[in-house]
Amino acid sequence: SSGTVPRLAAPGHPTGSGVPMTEEASAVHVRFADVSKRYGSVLAVKNLNLDVLRGEFLTLLGPSGSGKTTALMMLAGFEEPTSGEILVNDRRIDNVPPNRRGIGMVFQNYALFPHMTVAENLAFPLEVRGLGKAEIAERVASVLDMVRLPGLGERRPDQLSGGQQQRIAIARALIFKPTLVLMDEPLSALDKQLREQMQYEIKDIHARLGVTFVYVTHDQTEALTMSDRIAVFDAGTIQQLSDPATLYERPQTRFVAGFIGENNRFDGTVERVEGQQVAVRLVSGLTVRALAVGEDTARTGAPVVLSLRPERLALLHAGAEADNMLQATIRQTVYGGDHIRLVCTAEGVGGPAGQLVVKIPNRSGVPSLEPGAPVRLGWRAEDCLALAP
Repeated sequence: SSGTVPRLAAPGHPTGSGVPMTEEASAVHVRFADVSKRYGSVLAVKNLNLDVLRGEFLTLLGPSGSGKTTALMMLAGFEEPTSGEILVNDRRIDNVPPNRRGIGMVFQNYALFPHMTVAENLAFPLEVRGLGKAEIAERVASVLDMVRLPGLGERRPDQLSGGQQQRIAIARALIFKPTLVLMDEPLSALDKQLREQMQYEIKDIHARLGVTFVYVTHDQTEALTMSDRIAVFDAGTIQQLSDPATLYERPQTRFVAGFIGENNRFDGTVERVEGQQVAVRLVSGLTVRALAVGEDTARTGAPVVLSLRPERLALLHAGAEADNMLQATIRQTVYGGDHIRLVCTAEGVGGPAGQLVVKIPNRSGVPSLEPGAPVRLGWRAEDCLALAP
């Protein structure tokens, strides 16, 4: 079923141990096996089969109600599967209480105790595990250094900024040295600049520790920036499970293409098949060459949706050629700092009213691009994906 992945680690992937992974079980840290979750008549998660590899940063990405958070909560132990099994290190844990799973958890709202100091918040998970005072003090100092907040142990949460509180929440999840850490939308309450900074901070912590992170977000940029692999959820199932580059460059479904990044979409019909490429006739009568994605799109007469990223379109100078070319008119120009975003129209092509979005790098030599100006656009066949509608 969708979501099933190979039971072996990716080549060169961190394992969290000094021994080579020769058995499939050693590569897999967490396994969802035919897991479903039903709330009354609503099936929130449907037959989920997913392996989380040891030491990887896996992100569960999707819109609200897609099932990603429910999957994470079942792994954490705050929700119980309706059917199926969840295994950690080959041991079934879906019948183990949350506080006995040994999993670190970072919540969206930080969940720090307001009446405790930072040091007391960090010490709490160790005290309930019966560690001695000297070791607790040593670990508290160590994790404060790790999240770059030394010397703040005596402050209370309300004396910290949002970014500092989030760092403390991460430190508390890591202080008892779990091998598995779960994060539920941990950056959504932060402003844009701080959120971007914390993305790199968390990625750096993961790289230094080598533990397994499972991260939930609805922010596609966050997922692309931080993850080793991304599982895109929709309607309770995984639509695609890939590394960030593959997910962005080669989406397998119309939903993934539309959810991950901006794209132009054209409706058409396959006229002929040319190896891995297809010639697609658009409603305007224009024929466009594209890369067929899946068997359903690699046959004559198949209805398809073409997906083309705005940055893959180029402005063609006089005499320049491309696999696909068309005449268009600039309707809107938006200055984006490192790029210029153009909204163009071409009859019978693109989205509403034939609109096409083009992103070009902002560099010296870019011609004046004023609304109303005619332009010639071109793109490569392999950058245009023919997807099943």
